Amino acid sequence: MKKIRVLLIDDHNVVRAGLRALLESTGPIEVVGEASSGEEGVAEATRLEPDVVIMDLAMPGMDGIRATRQITALHLDTRVLVLTVHDEEDQLARALDAGAAGYLNKSVADTDLIVAIEALARGHSYLPRRAAALLARRQRSRVRETPGLDALSARERTAVELCASGFTAREAAERMVVSPKTVEGYLARARRKLGLTGRTDIVRFALESGLLRRGEEE
Repeated sequence: MKKIRVLLIDDHNVVRAGLRALLESTGPIEVVGEASSGEEGVAEATRLEPDVVIMDLAMPGMDGIRATRQITALHLDTRVLVLTVHDEEDQLARALDAGAAGYLNKSVADTDLIVAIEALARGHSYLPRRAAALLARRQRSRVRETPGLDALSARERTAVELCASGFTAREAAERMVVSPKTVEGYLARARRKLGLTGRTDIVRFALESGLLRRGEEE
């Protein structure tokens, strides 16, 4: 069985050691590297091209949001799972907009982390119920109404689903057998039709419309 290659990015040595011990006690996961800062994490992700990056948000210097944005901009076959001690809406929204494919609270890492990593490695997003509820509550606070899935063509719907699941334009293009530019066109038209802006809105829409399942339902 091919192992899932994981890179740990956290400025606390004790946290990284605990995560490594937890992950390496399971069969399908291999910790291929560690980094203690956002800058080092981006460099290690570039060098190692892991399947999954475990990203802390609160780090001095380059924080986890900026590091996530830079890693996803590399267009590697790497997905970022944010591991944090807080579930604030703004933090969740910023992480998703930066390109994170998953979001998990450290308090449940001992029980949910393996499931989250495996979900990301399979190409899914991972949003525990509490995180998904935050997005849904934020959406309900908006007064505007958003068109539903019927407003999208089949190809636009597929592009939205893949984007919400954490695929880059290049990865989505490979699945759809089109060019990355064509995928970006589908997404642009879908955003206009649905009145959406960034990736946070796309993930929120996908959750509420049933295109994307919550992490706990994977």
